[in-house]
Amino acid sequence: MNDRNSTHRKALKGWMVCSLVAAASLFLGGCSVLGGKKVYHIGLFSGHPYFSPAVDGFKSKMTELGYVEGDNVVYDFQESGVDFDAYRAIVEKFVADKVDLIFVFPTEATLIAKEVTQGTNIPLVFDLASTTIESMKIIDSISQPGGNITGVRYPDTEFASRRLEILLECAPDVKRVFIPYLKDYPNVPAQMASAKQRASELGVTVVDYATTSPVDLQAELDRQAGLGDAGIDAIMTLSEPVSITPDFFGILGKYAYEHKLPVGGAMVTVGDYTSLFGLIPDPVESGRLAAVLADKILKGTPAGTIPVVSPEGYLTFSLPAAQAMGITVPQGLLALANEVLR
Repeated sequence: MNDRNSTHRKALKGWMVCSLVAAASLFLGGCSVLGGKKVYHIGLFSGHPYFSPAVDGFKSKMTELGYVEGDNVVYDFQESGVDFDAYRAIVEKFVADKVDLIFVFPTEATLIAKEVTQGTNIPLVFDLASTTIESMKIIDSISQPGGNITGVRYPDTEFASRRLEILLECAPDVKRVFIPYLKDYPNVPAQMASAKQRASELGVTVVDYATTSPVDLQAELDRQAGLGDAGIDAIMTLSEPVSITPDFFGILGKYAYEHKLPVGGAMVTVGDYTSLFGLIPDPVESGRLAAVLADKILKGTPAGTIPVVSPEGYLTFSLPAAQAMGITVPQGLLALANEVLR
């Protein structure tokens, strides 16, 4: 009996040892898989602080898609104002670090990123970038962007004409619209052509001005003020730096308030001055759209084969600004707004 019990204990002990070894093997195997999982390194590049909420949208959607920061994805966020040398240095660092993907915005930063990454295998996902620049095409086409790039476009030409329509609906007596822009900025020509074509159809004149600095812009507005009846009736901005840079908009806002002129394009507040309206893509939502594209790329789809996405516009009105400018915003427009500041 004792022999039988001894044999049974030995068998049981052997079974337990085998079981423990098997369990340990499974555990260690699991650790090996987890320890060897892919951790993606993504460069996030904001070329203008105004649009930086796009990063929040991008990261939040990436989390929903299974990319957990600090677990299977690491982000390197870099931000700059409008500085082409800084743009180049940022992208060159991403290339040197061999990131898996670059998320970049807006237009000018995208142009530099595309140039610097030529010849590398690093895919680009752009956001809030114009695809209508003739001098240096960002993409081959909307359906087939080509190369290492895809993204979310900024519908700037559509917005240029729509902004003019909104301005004139708010101020139907306007005949001369002043449109300042940063000189030599690449996405301006297509926007200006769109705005002027729509202005011609609506029977108004565009007074465009290429500015080089806030001091230069102030001098031009002082000149316009001295023209009296030959001056301007309203101010509209395009999708470019003058519209969203505080030093520029502070001058435009002050002039508009002092002369009871409507000013609109992008929604900006500088000090006591605020735009009448703003029509732009919502950066957070466009960032979320870009994350969907990034997910496809990281799962193996070549960037250049993924169609470019067009975001919807986000329309905002400021009723305090309207009051300061002597404007009554039509109820029909307010009903279309995504946001009304009161």
